[in-house]
Amino acid sequence: MKLITFLSLLLLGVLPSLAGPLSGDGAQVSTHAETFKFTEGPAEAPDGKIYFSDIPNQRIHVYDPASGKVRVHREHTGRANGLMFDKDGNLLACEGGNRIFTREKEGKISTLADTYDGKKLNSPNDLDIDDHGGMYFTDPRYGSREDMEMRVEGVYYLSPGGRLVRIIDSLVRPNGVILSNDRKTLYVDDNGDQKIWAYEVQADGTVKNGRLLVDLKTVGAGGGDGMTMDEHGNVYLAGRGHVFAFSPGGQLIEKIAFPQSPANCTFGGPDRKTLFATARKGFYSIPMKVKGRKTVFDN
Repeated sequence: MKLITFLSLLLLGVLPSLAGPLSGDGAQVSTHAETFKFTEGPAEAPDGKIYFSDIPNQRIHVYDPASGKVRVHREHTGRANGLMFDKDGNLLACEGGNRIFTREKEGKISTLADTYDGKKLNSPNDLDIDDHGGMYFTDPRYGSREDMEMRVEGVYYLSPGGRLVRIIDSLVRPNGVILSNDRKTLYVDDNGDQKIWAYEVQADGTVKNGRLLVDLKTVGAGGGDGMTMDEHGNVYLAGRGHVFAFSPGGQLIEKIAFPQSPANCTFGGPDRKTLFATARKGFYSIPMKVKGRKTVFDN
C-alpha cells in the first residue's frame, strides 16, 4: 500500500525527485562565451549543435559541442528571440523586433505569422511545437508600447494547416512556453504576473482549464523567462540568478546558479544530459543527472 501511494504521488508530481538534485554530483558550470549583449533562445539542432540569439546585435549564433566553438549563423535577424527546430530541421524564430514568426528553410526566410484579426503582432517571444507540426508562441510586449495594435498580450497556436488562433488572452505578459512530454499540458510563464500556468491541450491545439502551477514570488524567481523540460516532466524556468527546476506538480526541486542571470535554457549534448543556458552576455552549460525531453525530430 505504501509503495502504491508513493508511486501515485510521484506520478502526480507531488514528490519532487527520487534522487535529490537534478544537476550532476559536483557539477560545475562551463563558460563557452561571454562576448554578447543579451543572449536568448537556445535550441538544439538535429545535428546536436546549439543555436542561440543575441537579441540587440541581431544575430543567431551556433555552438558546436564537438569543437567547443561558437560562430555566427545569421545576421539581421529582426531581434530574434526564441528559436526551435521543426521535425524537418528548419529553424523557427520569434523575430520580436520585426513582430513576425518565421521559418528558415535552406537559407530562405519565410513569414509564418505576422498579424491576428487584421492587427500586427506585438512581439513574438518564445515557442514550442506539438507532434503534429502545430506551433505555440507567446506574444508579449516589452519596452515601448506606443505602436501596439492589440490590447491583448496573448498565446497563439498556429495549426499545421496555417490557421492562427489566439488560445490564451487572460495573462498579463506571457513569456516562456513549453509542452509536457505527453503533449497533454501546455505550461506558460506569465512574466507580468510572476506565475507559471498549466493548461489542458485539446485535440485541435487549443487549451482549457488553466491552473496555477507556481507562484514565482514564493521562490524568488522574479517574473521568469524561457523554459525547458526533462525526461521526467520536470519544468525548468530561467529566472532571477538561476534556472529553477519544478516537479510536474509545481514543487521546487533545485535552483541551479549561473555566472549571470539566465534568460532561457535547453537540454543538449551527445546524451542530452547537458543543460545549456543563455544568460545576459554569456552562454553556459552544466552536466545533469537527467536527460532532456525528446525533441520533435526524435519522434
